[in-house]
Amino acid sequence: MNARRRTVLAASAAGAAALATGCGSSDGDGGADADGTPTASPDAPGGVELAGTGDIPVGGGTIFKERKVVVTQPTEGDFKAFSAVCTHASCLVSTVRDGTINCPCHGSRYSITDAAVVAGPAPRPLPAEQISVSGGAIRLT
Repeated sequence: MNARRRTVLAASAAGAAALATGCGSSDGDGGADADGTPTASPDAPGGVELAGTGDIPVGGGTIFKERKVVVTQPTEGDFKAFSAVCTHASCLVSTVRDGTINCPCHGSRYSITDAAVVAGPAPRPLPAEQISVSGGAIRLT
């Protein structure tokens, strides 16, 4: 990603956060938009809640397209997060099945354990994303 795009994305995120803060409600929706998309609150501990730990299958994973993140649970209680953007042609991965994260564009597959390339043409693993797991919640930090 080039520096200009990072700046634009950072400015957009800051503006969206300010708007969400100014338009917040106390309706008990658990921090979600009207469509159910998790939202961040400036005072939310640990960042944006993606899912509950019970929502990620053991030996599999879940793709959060709106956040471009995939969260896996290779073994019980071991949660990993990676970018959902394929390192070959920047397509969004589409499935997690049989121990791999799968890209529909050209057949690249990545390990759910460390995002290493299992089948090409991807040139490198999916980059790791930072998450925290606490109180049954998985948060993108």
